[in-house]
Amino acid sequence: MRPLLSLVALVAMTAVASAQPQQTPAQPQQKPAAKPAAAAKPAATPAAKPGPKSPFAPAAFKITIATEGAFPPFNYLDRKGMPAGFEMELAQEACQRIKAECEFIALKWDELIPGLLEKKFDIIMSSMEVTRERRQRMGLSRRYYLSPGAFIAPKGAPYDGPPSLLRNKRIGIQKDSTHADWADKSFRRSAQLKRYASVQEALTALANEEVDAVFGDKAQLWLWSQKPEGKCCELVGQDIKDTQTLGVGVAAGLRKEDAKLREALNKAFGEMMTDGTYKKINDKYFPFVLN
Repeated sequence: MRPLLSLVALVAMTAVASAQPQQTPAQPQQKPAAKPAAAAKPAATPAAKPGPKSPFAPAAFKITIATEGAFPPFNYLDRKGMPAGFEMELAQEACQRIKAECEFIALKWDELIPGLLEKKFDIIMSSMEVTRERRQRMGLSRRYYLSPGAFIAPKGAPYDGPPSLLRNKRIGIQKDSTHADWADKSFRRSAQLKRYASVQEALTALANEEVDAVFGDKAQLWLWSQKPEGKCCELVGQDIKDTQTLGVGVAAGLRKEDAKLREALNKAFGEMMTDGTYKKINDKYFPFVLN
């Protein structure tokens, strides 16, 4: 009987042991995940310094100025083919004063007035003399230069005084010109007036001693005297200003309806002549004032 009881007890103990819950080994406690480090902020870059301010206010409107570009030093084309010269510098200064963005173009002389009237551009600045016919066709600014009449003669000639010293002398003039009109009126029969097809022909005659003096536009005569062929001669006597025959000078051409633009341009020209700017530009090109 004991062996049987021992067997029964062993079975009971095994059953009790299997009924108890099994304990799993303790897991090691995990540390909470570390927070990612905050991204480093980029170093602040210093703000760019503003560029120097322009002395002129921003352009309020845009205009186009046309010239022939074939009458140096008043207007010509520079090495880049852009209009330049005395008149273009006056125009650039005027544009800054009226707060306009200006574009410059060069056209043939015969295209200037028709192009203006057809509104292809806004202003003509091309040594355009004021005449009654032009006043009728367009609006004209105030005069911005006047090249008076003058005489040129061989250096050392005894004519450096009033025109009366040239009585009974041979005077070359361009035929059918305003200068010829003045010579006819002033000398009548007191001098020998020799007429040539162009001023250049008259000046060639002077260099060849075929005439004693030439009467014409002062700026044109002076420019010739600065060339090798004109070294023989110099301006003599006083300036001749006669509005009835020689005109009132050169002005800018505008359309008649652009009255406000003309007023602004006139104001700019006036300021330039008053504050000395005009003279500074003038002195870059000529040893005498053209106004």
